[in-house]
Amino acid sequence: MSKIERALISVTDKTGIVDFAKELQALGIEIVSTGGTARVLKEGGVKVVEISELTGFPEILEGRVKTLHPKVHGGILFKRDDPEHVKTLKELGIKPIDLVVVNLYAFEKVVKKGGDLDEAIENIDIGGPTLLRASAKNFKFVTVVVDPSDYSLVLKEIKEKGDTTLETRFYLAKKVFKLTSNYDKMISEYLEKLKI
Repeated sequence: MSKIERALISVTDKTGIVDFAKELQALGIEIVSTGGTARVLKEGGVKVVEISELTGFPEILEGRVKTLHPKVHGGILFKRDDPEHVKTLKELGIKPIDLVVVNLYAFEKVVKKGGDLDEAIENIDIGGPTLLRASAKNFKFVTVVVDPSDYSLVLKEIKEKGDTTLETRFYLAKKVFKLTSNYDKMISEYLEKLKI
């Protein structure tokens, strides 16, 4: 079992995130974060590496593009037990990302409060589902958290073992695919009702 060394945190629902990140930091885990989440974490006293520091590229297009980068997805998707993958990461200077904590833009809330199509479109998350799916695909090595109610389970296992168990990572990965499937269904159903 390996040790979690780096976490990427980018959440819309910030419930409990500062305390969770502080606990991770106390365990020696580096915290990488984006935009509003990074700001909240810093204000809460958490040392944060901005995503632009990790990628060497600024967040652009009003935050539409921030995590869609090989230094992020390479760090998530590489197989830790494949010597060629490990060699490629070293050659490219890509650091592993072992824990991904993401929840999605509140598309449903915007639609329910009567937001127009433009507002709804801006609340279709692209980077979040991509991070989640990449992490869940590589659950053999990466822990992915979409639900604040799972923070305590993840912390407990990291404190005991330095990492989460394969069973926990699989449980969390299944939650991701259920969430992203429902998210896309909700967007599709909303768009189907419209004519332009």
